[in-house]
Amino acid sequence: MAALGWLTPRRRSATARSVLAGEASAEAARKDVSEQEPQFPVHGDDLAAAFFDLDNTVMQGAALFHFGRGLYKRKFFETRELARFAWQQAWFRLAGVEDPEHMQEARDSALSIVKGHRVAELQSIGEEIYDEYMAERIWPGTRALAQAHLDAGQRVWLVTAAPVEIAQVIARRLGLTGALGTVAESIDGIYTGKLVGEPLHGPAKAEAVRALAAAEGLDLSRCAAYSDSHNDIPMLSLVGHPYAINPDAKLRKHARRLDWRLRDYRTGRKAAKVGIPAAAGVGAVAGGTAAAIALHRRRR
Repeated sequence: MAALGWLTPRRRSATARSVLAGEASAEAARKDVSEQEPQFPVHGDDLAAAFFDLDNTVMQGAALFHFGRGLYKRKFFETRELARFAWQQAWFRLAGVEDPEHMQEARDSALSIVKGHRVAELQSIGEEIYDEYMAERIWPGTRALAQAHLDAGQRVWLVTAAPVEIAQVIARRLGLTGALGTVAESIDGIYTGKLVGEPLHGPAKAEAVRALAAAEGLDLSRCAAYSDSHNDIPMLSLVGHPYAINPDAKLRKHARRLDWRLRDYRTGRKAAKVGIPAAAGVGAVAGGTAAAIALHRRRR
């Protein structure tokens, strides 16, 4: 047995030099971690803010389609329109990216649907639709990211092509600062069936963020932006802290090339397909939805 004595660790008292070595090693480890992961968001930085895309970033699926489902339930349009929109939403769920033709059809149909309706009516319905179809589709992981900015004392806005009134409902329910969204014309509180300008999409989002930052006195190099879509690369490129959330293939490739941070909160087969572990368990988006675009009041 004596021959095996070398296997038994010897008990030795720590010398002053060994204590110093241990403390130095621990401090170096802590310093390395802190340098790799600096505190973000920075608490008390009132020149910083965060901008979140909505569809597939904050919420599963497209807000436009969820809103349309609520309008169909309230008999704003016929069943044949629902079937077409249901296919568009199913495609969006499977592909995980926006199809410009589908979105344009949705907007055109929605404008004709809401034409002649009062702004106040759609705003009230939007509150109900949020509770019915949207609240349970908020990604917990992205919600936590937004809350981190709020807890740091920073302002947080949604930036989306969805109707601005619907975006404002979602922002208010989540406790965010506000929302930038697509604006549609209304006269005397009634929708005309026309947009003011164009949908807030792609480069238009970047321009909206730039304008808001200037008006609010923000330093974009200290701000963060979050999106799932390569269409939002212009917005993400504006800020000092871009994040790819549940990214499509093009955004993932772009983000990896530029060393942007990535987060993926999808579950099951979809998460496996993109090669990133899921970070939150959330139910699948229900299919069979329609679209509607509602808007903003123009005062004349």
